[in-house]
Amino acid sequence: MTPSDEEISPSDPGSSDPGSPDAVQPSRGRLTAEVWIVLGLSLGQAGVRAIVALIDRLTQAAPLGDQTATIVPSQSPRPWLDLTYQLLNIGFGLMPVVLAIFLLAQPHGVRAALARIGLDATRPGRDLIAGAGLAAVIGIPGLGLYAAGRALGLSVHINTSGLTDHWWTIPVLVLAALYNALLEEVVIVAWLLDRLGRLGWRIPAAIALSALIRGSYHLYQGPAMAAGNVVMGVVFALAYLRWKRVAPLVVAHFLLDLVSFVGPALLPAGLLASLGLS
Repeated sequence: MTPSDEEISPSDPGSSDPGSPDAVQPSRGRLTAEVWIVLGLSLGQAGVRAIVALIDRLTQAAPLGDQTATIVPSQSPRPWLDLTYQLLNIGFGLMPVVLAIFLLAQPHGVRAALARIGLDATRPGRDLIAGAGLAAVIGIPGLGLYAAGRALGLSVHINTSGLTDHWWTIPVLVLAALYNALLEEVVIVAWLLDRLGRLGWRIPAAIALSALIRGSYHLYQGPAMAAGNVVMGVVFALAYLRWKRVAPLVVAHFLLDLVSFVGPALLPAGLLASLGLS
């Protein structure tokens, strides 16, 4: 589906049928408040913090290219406390996803909301195949962008995991990848596009806002990675509007983060160095 000047209609993903007898259309004021609240509790807040973090990095003595960002840092030198903090961060971090689904579920219920945005198990095989293809489309150019950003000094060195080697390290990284995928794709694509559509936003404007928010909370990694994530946001939003399912996006994002988080622990150091990831 290509963006047009049409509004996101009620037949688009995430919208209820306004003609059904029990359909309740929230007021514009309530919808606007929802957008501010959910984004303020989740990725909008992360975007503001990332902007401040980038200003901090750019005003340091060390050039941006000589700095490092750790995506999953250790929270404590004591392993059992580190594990506890990691699980708490993931568990409480998913609450905006729960809130978004709760808001989408009014008045038809959670099952209807999950089916409407395509976060159900009705077509797992097709979702996995589509997600894997989408991950390849985004991931391979993403490596090139990261290498170019590093060469130009427009990206920090990204250390995907700061966790030490424990029995729980890989499981926690898998959970972190799933957490990122659910939070970003459910909130910033499925839920946000639904709310913007109900507010009467045109499709191109809604896609642009979704993509720009995605780019904003990656600014702590440098301008190059933020720009790459804006492009990813546009591609993911278009895929969602075409497929009317968020599950393939969650699969794609999960696979991208899984490779990023777990790959450095499994791949040879020489290969990582050749990719600019060491």
